[in-house]
Amino acid sequence: MANDPPHRGAERHAREESFHDAWARSADVSTLDVVKAAEACTSPELRHITRTMGLLAGKTVLDVGCGLGEASVYFAVKGATVTATDLSTGMLESTGRLAAQHRVQVALHHSAAEDLRLPADARFDFIYVGNLFHHVDVEATLRRLAPHLAPEGTLLSWDPLAYNPLINVYRAIATEVRTPDEHPLTMRDLAAFRRHFADVRCDYFWLTTLSIFVAMAVLQRRNPNRERYWKSVVDEADRWAPLYLPLERLDAALLRALPFLRPLCWNVVVAARHPLRPPAAERRP
Repeated sequence: MANDPPHRGAERHAREESFHDAWARSADVSTLDVVKAAEACTSPELRHITRTMGLLAGKTVLDVGCGLGEASVYFAVKGATVTATDLSTGMLESTGRLAAQHRVQVALHHSAAEDLRLPADARFDFIYVGNLFHHVDVEATLRRLAPHLAPEGTLLSWDPLAYNPLINVYRAIATEVRTPDEHPLTMRDLAAFRRHFADVRCDYFWLTTLSIFVAMAVLQRRNPNRERYWKSVVDEADRWAPLYLPLERLDAALLRALPFLRPLCWNVVVAARHPLRPPAAERRP
């Protein structure tokens, strides 16, 4: 997907927009719990990211690919000034309704991640990219995002990795809850962050904790095309906590002792700071 020809990029954008518009139409934002989405035990990526962010009062946040808006609204509830972007107008409308529900303001901006069309001087303390890079051209998106990061700002993202065989079986089955253009991140994709930022840290989540998804599929016989497992596991955090929490501690120990297991995790969180100045040939006129 790197360096898509323009016509292929436009076709992909159209498919993604149509898919996410349909998702937005099917969602009832009045039922969304933005605090649980960020703080549940089964939401380790967001817990890690919000710890990294620290206090958000007075900070500016750009949420790229905001989806239904749970993260955007959570950041706004915590005091941040938030701009939410998405390719899907349906998702932006859902984000607006969710913000109104929580009596906070979120600025909505319709754009693709590879072509943000933000003012050239727009800078943010945090750029949050949740579960998005596996939908887009990673290099093109990083080129667009890096100039919008404040000098001491941090880009924070999380996405699935390509290597776990159990998750790859799930992907092969759950074709109705994802788009055909999705591409879980590879080590090459993660290397792209280091071409754009001087300081990059990767943290990995969901190794033995993936047992929960096996239980959902095999023991509970839940159809992965009828529900999004990664959403359900957060909604049902209290139910899964007795299994999840000890396995999370086991994951932490295993990944410290055996770092070669990290690519077998489901998701990776990337924290990137200090954008590198692109070569003159790559700069926009």
